[in-house]
Amino acid sequence: MVEATHIRLALAQINPTVGAVDENVELARRWIERASEAGAQLVVLPELCISGYPPEDLLLRGDFLAAVRAGVDDVAASVDGIVAVVGFPERAAREYARFHDPVIDAPLPPAHNSVAVLSDGEVQGIYRKMHLPNYGVFDERRYFEPGVAASTVDVDGAVVGLTVCEDLWVAGSPEADEAASGAHVIVNSSASPYHRGKIAARETMLAARAHEVGAAVALCNTVGGQDELVFDGSSVVIAPDGTTLARARQFEEELLVCDLLLPALGDAARDGAADAPPRRAQVPVLGELRSGARPSGHVEPDLAAPLSEEAEVYAALTLGLRDYVRKNGFGHVVLALSGGIDSALVALLAADALSPEQVSAVVMPSPYSRAESQADAHTIAANLGIESIELPISGPMRAYAEALAPRFEGTEPGIAEENLQARIRGNLVMALSNKFRWLVLTTGNKSEMSVGYATLYGDMAGGLAVIKDVFKTLVYRLVAWRNEREGRELVPASVLERPPSAELKADQKDEDSLPPYDLLDRILEGYVERDQGPEELVAEGLPADVVDEIIRLVDRAEYKRRQAPPSIRVSTKAFGRDRRLPITNRFGSMRALPR
Repeated sequence: MVEATHIRLALAQINPTVGAVDENVELARRWIERASEAGAQLVVLPELCISGYPPEDLLLRGDFLAAVRAGVDDVAASVDGIVAVVGFPERAAREYARFHDPVIDAPLPPAHNSVAVLSDGEVQGIYRKMHLPNYGVFDERRYFEPGVAASTVDVDGAVVGLTVCEDLWVAGSPEADEAASGAHVIVNSSASPYHRGKIAARETMLAARAHEVGAAVALCNTVGGQDELVFDGSSVVIAPDGTTLARARQFEEELLVCDLLLPALGDAARDGAADAPPRRAQVPVLGELRSGARPSGHVEPDLAAPLSEEAEVYAALTLGLRDYVRKNGFGHVVLALSGGIDSALVALLAADALSPEQVSAVVMPSPYSRAESQADAHTIAANLGIESIELPISGPMRAYAEALAPRFEGTEPGIAEENLQARIRGNLVMALSNKFRWLVLTTGNKSEMSVGYATLYGDMAGGLAVIKDVFKTLVYRLVAWRNEREGRELVPASVLERPPSAELKADQKDEDSLPPYDLLDRILEGYVERDQGPEELVAEGLPADVVDEIIRLVDRAEYKRRQAPPSIRVSTKAFGRDRRLPITNRFGSMRALPR
């Protein structure tokens, strides 16, 4: 019987940037060195961390794949006294552009989604992801060819099974084969994007996998924002019985270190006899590596407490906004602050994600703006310490009215006149953006974007739609939560209590043209996020006439959403990467009307 094995494992939960290969190489080196200094024998980094995730059509460029591979070799050259598992896109052995499937006459995927095992200054082996997700925000089959074999590596006597993200979401191979061949611990290099409820669901899934295969499971997830996607980190180590041993913080970079006392190899065998040697014939061992590390003492692992739902969503939006600004080279943001709940939330997020000095709010009163709303807008700006710029729009409104008077003569004022205000405001914030190179943050929420309650080239004009994936009812909860966390009213109570209004005509309220948001959001959650049809929604007790009208509004607004800025994904189905419907679509007699 071989004695039990002790291994110190580190999970380097880092925030790489897509395409920034040199920066990512230095980031990987720095965190591997930190793991080595912590006495770790094995460190795992996230999926595709050298390229950033997801690199999308960069993977079609041979020079990009070559640069990434050179970066992996650079990282490997610096690895000494530790074993590192590092994610990268590995160029396939054939030329993408020149090799086509003769049956469908289409190019085959150019790469593998791989992890490299680094030790003693070299790449010691490579494992290729076997299960490629092709749903929701994922389209990995467009870019990657699946691996065909499970793999393990022996690190200081501990047998480690290698997996990449989706490999563990699909029960069975490779983790079951690796455990059956004697693996003590299954490590997973992951880039698992966030949505509400994802963190708890992922940990539950990992506990089930650990229990199924009888081995510890350790997942290292990336962290940070990449366009619409946010990665939450939340890396975790699970014991074979499903107990969580260590958990990293959410939405922050962290090195999670955990000491594992692993059973003797004979105890890990799956072929019946308690002291039989493990079966390894079916799973190749990439190498029997010695880290050279000599862990001393015992590290008490972090077990970060999960955030509340409001805190979690707020943190995701804040990180997504911060990284969008930082990674795209902006130093300042600007938004239209109306005194309403939506722009209040965007102002809160911007001030928290950046610094108050990097945020400007433009207050643009019109003849229909309530004095209370304007006062609240200035109060919010003052409470947050952000710049407040007042640009009245009554003059531009008169100029537009005079210019259009000959063509509008004899018609009743309506939506055209209302939307002029929104477009004037959009022009003003875009002018500030062009003059000072500020990023414009739009303030429309998911409820409004769903039903087209937004103006093209007006309040939809900007560079990032921060809360486009946040329903109105959740907007209220997030603002109330942020006030509560602060211990004072950053956003005045009047903003939360006042009936929502676009203030584009006298005494206007959202409920003049929309059902109450509690009802509206229940319908939208079913239709937009769960793909329920009208019959299913009505069967849940929702009013048939309201369901039919809301579905009609959602369907006819598809062309608007195609022209909206990118947003930060926090739901299971966001507009854009997740939900892709044709604009020209007559199922259910849909018809788009310009607004």
